[in-house]
Amino acid sequence: MVRSDGSVYFTDPPYGISEKERELPHNGLYRIAPDGALHLLETDFGRPNGLAFSPDESLLYVDDSPRREIRVFGVNSQGQLTSDRLFATLESPEEGSPDGMKLDVAGNIYCTGPGGIWIYEPTGTLVGIAAGPERPANLAFGDADLHTLYITARTGLYSLRTQYPGLPVF
Repeated sequence: MVRSDGSVYFTDPPYGISEKERELPHNGLYRIAPDGALHLLETDFGRPNGLAFSPDESLLYVDDSPRREIRVFGVNSQGQLTSDRLFATLESPEEGSPDGMKLDVAGNIYCTGPGGIWIYEPTGTLVGIAAGPERPANLAFGDADLHTLYITARTGLYSLRTQYPGLPVF
């Protein structure tokens, strides 16, 4: 995820490698500053995954897949984390975990998870779960007006028109 100042934020879940192939003792959230410096921001995750900024970039949402949680961090003007709290828990008997995540211009959060796309208001209130024909993996806003949410799944690509446009990607 690229912030407007040029910082790049990313997570490092160890998918696709065995425990003995691991090079680091943690699964972290990182930032590459505009000057190229790498900063480890947080290590308290099961497996950090999708991440997205609020429209004003003062909040950074991060999935923790095995815990089925979305955490939210405050971000200051220098790009450093200032706070951390649990935003939502995706409780469901269905298979799946939070993975891809995007926000719209109103600050609503769209997160793939068990049973479909979990949609939250910025307050943390669950608006609903948009179910599809198969379990979703990732998503992105597209089309010229950014009102179409494209959703990747195990074997297909799906789309959903949204009320608000998605945040542009830098």
